[in-house]
Amino acid sequence: MDTQTLPLTACAQVWNGGSEFRNLSVDLPTPAQGEALATIDLATICGSDIHTISGRRPGPHPGILGHEAVGRITSIGPGGVKDFRGRQLQPGDRVIWSVTVACGQCARCQAGVTVKCVELLKTGHEPLDGGWGLSGGYSSHIHLRRGITMVSVPETVSDAAAAPVACATATVMAVMEAAGALAAKRVLISGAGMLGIVACAVAQHRGASAVHVRDINPERLALAREFGATDAAAPNADRPGLAVDIAVDVSGAAQAVESAFASLDIKGRMVLAGSVSPGPAVLLDPERMVRSLLTVTGVHNYEPKHLQEAMDFVHETRDTYQWGVLVEEPCALAELPFLMQPPTGRSLRKSVTPNAGTIRRTS
Repeated sequence: MDTQTLPLTACAQVWNGGSEFRNLSVDLPTPAQGEALATIDLATICGSDIHTISGRRPGPHPGILGHEAVGRITSIGPGGVKDFRGRQLQPGDRVIWSVTVACGQCARCQAGVTVKCVELLKTGHEPLDGGWGLSGGYSSHIHLRRGITMVSVPETVSDAAAAPVACATATVMAVMEAAGALAAKRVLISGAGMLGIVACAVAQHRGASAVHVRDINPERLALAREFGATDAAAPNADRPGLAVDIAVDVSGAAQAVESAFASLDIKGRMVLAGSVSPGPAVLLDPERMVRSLLTVTGVHNYEPKHLQEAMDFVHETRDTYQWGVLVEEPCALAELPFLMQPPTGRSLRKSVTPNAGTIRRTS
């Protein structure tokens, strides 16, 4: 696309704190070396953004929220940009991008822990008046900063399937890497939101012998069965003597964490990923950890490779799982303030289309 034809401003829904949003025109920056601009075709609403505006977790404001999105490159800075696999991107290419932007130079980045870069920036978490104002998905355009990871999206993957890959699906890939080999393992997943449903599918796809899911929502339990769960029940319906090799908590509920820990068999491993806002402390018996050879670890966000793995997984399983049904039909960007409520029923994500056009819902 010829940059001469690009608009001079982006249309964005800017969060002003609390439940207040305002529509605002934001100047489009000129991409510097290693940067790009993209239009946003679909942005899904992650639960963490709902937590932010409800006050459960802090966030800078005014700012543009939104970190699950898919779009197309419109302009590229000097020297070009590449996707994760090293392919030179061109205007018009369809991409998703990472939640985190790392410097690549600090000790943490050099150690492979870019998610905790000392100069970390986060998509949809930056102030409007800072150095990366156009950072969120609830906008017609996004500025893709140097250090962000871009992954190409196959045309056979729908917008509704692709957008959540940028947060939920990629995070699950990091969680399952921390869990270890899943083949022939008994797996417990606490929480059947977007992360839990994806975790079901991954566990089933990787050969788990049993996939137990616990959630309080009957409709989500039914959805879990469609995505690979072999046993889905309410937390208070735990089978007596349930023993698992791997427990994954994506609920963040203290009681669920304690119950998952109690279910671990000898050499069991628990991965915590849902505890991303303040909550009550839980009791984990250290003697039992020692005598039963247990491991407990935490995962927050993901590394660049997990974003590519997540897209590959959704593409590979597009005929096995109906990824698109997890996302509600999109609304206009102006409707965003009215969508900041937890989804109900079988829906796991609400969505907006910041630019006019038809949503791609082929899978």
